[in-house]
Amino acid sequence: MGWWRARRRDLHLSDAILPEAALSIPCRAPTLAVVIPTYNEAENVPLIVERLRAVLTGIDWELIFVDDDSPDGTAQRVRAIARAHPQIRVLQRIGRRGLSSACIEGMLATSAPYVAVMDADLQHDETLLPTMLQQLRTEPLEIVIGSRYVAGGGVGDWDDQRASMSRLATRLGQRLIKADLKDPMSGFFMLRTELLQDDARELSGVGYKLLLDLFATHPGPLRFRELPYRFRPRHAGESKLDEAVVWEYLLMLIQKWVGPMLPVRFIAFSLIGASGVLVHMLVLWISFKLADTSFLVAQSVATLVAMTTNFFLNNLFTYRDRRLRGWDLLRGWFSFVIACSIGALANVGIASWLFEAHSFWVLSALAGILVGVVWNYAVTAVYTWKRPKAD
Repeated sequence: MGWWRARRRDLHLSDAILPEAALSIPCRAPTLAVVIPTYNEAENVPLIVERLRAVLTGIDWELIFVDDDSPDGTAQRVRAIARAHPQIRVLQRIGRRGLSSACIEGMLATSAPYVAVMDADLQHDETLLPTMLQQLRTEPLEIVIGSRYVAGGGVGDWDDQRASMSRLATRLGQRLIKADLKDPMSGFFMLRTELLQDDARELSGVGYKLLLDLFATHPGPLRFRELPYRFRPRHAGESKLDEAVVWEYLLMLIQKWVGPMLPVRFIAFSLIGASGVLVHMLVLWISFKLADTSFLVAQSVATLVAMTTNFFLNNLFTYRDRRLRGWDLLRGWFSFVIACSIGALANVGIASWLFEAHSFWVLSALAGILVGVVWNYAVTAVYTWKRPKAD
């Protein structure tokens, strides 16, 4: 046993020495970190690495891919490349989705004093990166933005519908911020890392437009410059722009307008609940006025239909990152119904009592709806769309 005690002593001694020895190993810290959020971008990874290596010659840089557990093996592709290029790494997120939140996590994971954000689809002009860095290092700027809407920039081959949507979103964003920013929707920019670190806790992290979130969150005006670039066609894969992305953008705008006291999910849940009121009233009118059923029966049917509609809409939009599929969808619906049953009973009971007392069906129905709103949100957030164990 004496030899084992001696061996343990040697191991403890080596544990104490190794950290100090490791710190003495010469290495060059990165000056610039490039953060790229990915989802199903495995085909684009090698090409973007090749292009960045070409344009960042002479700069100490690192490349951080933040992958939302892509089923096409994006994270594995990055790891394979990183074995030969140690300045490249990947953060693989399990059970979480979202471009803005992915960018925030990647930007907080670097020690570089400057950090850039760009997409993995090769639509952004990576040749601007050295100029962005030079301007941040030599001028009193906090952020440099690649802009499609200043002289010399452009949106490329967008069709009229997408161009119109972009212009509308840009006008909405410009109303939110106090800056003459021509392209608040840009997803291509570079900033001082300390700026992100200072504001990170106040960012909503919702949707896909982190730049707008930064400008709306920062307590004072930001010193910025916009550099023109032309938006290029996607190289491979499919666009992530869909109805849910537009929905998330609107949610971010609403939260910035109303302030941080209301969680984004609660705002989404409430908006969907408002649409449920319309469904509820329509079904109630059909059942009570057209089908000539009793108010109690009509109110019960309308409550169940509205609750089911709300469940599927919340599953599609409010809890997009925890979306239930397959058998989990059926289980979630049952869970939603059970969790909301107390609120539903109170809804029907109070509405019926008010109707009997005052005989005004619209106000009676609205009062019943209001009773269960907060209960439904709180309970279903815990039991229906609970966080994955790996999250």
